[in-house]
Amino acid sequence: MKRIKTLLIEDSGLMRIMISDVLRSDPTIEVIGTANNGKDGVRKVKALRPDVVVTDMLMPHYDGLYAVKNIMKETPVPIILLSSLGKNNREVFEALNTGAFDFIDKPTSRDSIQFKKDLNKLIQTIKAANETNLALLKKNVSRVNHQVHSFSNAAMYSILVIGASTGGPSAVSTILGQLPINLPIPVIIAQHMPERFLVSFAERLDSLLPFEVQLAKKGERLRSGVIYILPGDGNMEVANQNDLSVFKYSDKIYKEYDRPSINCLFESVAEVYGSKAIGVILTGMGKDGSQGLLKIKHQGGLTITQDALSSVVYGMPKASVELGAADYVVKLNDIPGFLMSCF
Repeated sequence: MKRIKTLLIEDSGLMRIMISDVLRSDPTIEVIGTANNGKDGVRKVKALRPDVVVTDMLMPHYDGLYAVKNIMKETPVPIILLSSLGKNNREVFEALNTGAFDFIDKPTSRDSIQFKKDLNKLIQTIKAANETNLALLKKNVSRVNHQVHSFSNAAMYSILVIGASTGGPSAVSTILGQLPINLPIPVIIAQHMPERFLVSFAERLDSLLPFEVQLAKKGERLRSGVIYILPGDGNMEVANQNDLSVFKYSDKIYKEYDRPSINCLFESVAEVYGSKAIGVILTGMGKDGSQGLLKIKHQGGLTITQDALSSVVYGMPKASVELGAADYVVKLNDIPGFLMSCF
């Protein structure tokens, strides 16, 4: 079995040892080297040619963003970011936009058992990164077009919900960047991401798009033309309250580890909106969203998944297709136009 050659970039000697030991405990991963800063990491990527790079973001002098920019320019390879709690949110999104594969929270516990448990997601992300299409990580500037659209069938659909995980921030931006300024329905995004990053994600989109983009809030009424990002502090759903659609936190238990739960959102939208809902599953690891998408389909709504070739990780879309939940499988760049053709 060919092991995944992994390079770790981390300025703390103790953390290099602890992270390397956990990664080596997985028989599919081989730590072929370490580096103590971004500049050293760029040099070692050229020399060692790893399959995957894991880099801390916060390092003195030459940080993780420096490493990502130079590695993707000179020797492209899937890069996973380790982000410290409460720090470098802006740099993380810049690194993702430059071509980083994904990011996870850097573990803080010094207890070896808890530390290993916290790094389990890193191991799974390394395996997914090794399977990705590297060409999809070499970012091109997305086209932006918010021209007014003639909605001849505006009453046909009343809501658009989108679920995404790994590779999602870029994919979501691609779709939103092509939606018309006079969009007559609300859009809800369920993006797997730590809570603090979802706040930054919403703020970033709000600054880039002509739409109002905000975090969904408990009890808030859905408004047409507004893009809502679900928070990550729980699983949120849409409910009918006095003939109005509002957000509420769900008491249901979902087996998916990541939050916000895409299934939770999609299932509630299927119940409230029925055949007037459009559900879209984008790139991401795992199977979250497939059951919810199927429920939208069974209620007569329109269901779409991103195709394999344009997905950074063809996990969630694949699960939806295999379940029979997808009415249409569409290339990422074609999804905005496809959506508008339905009105």
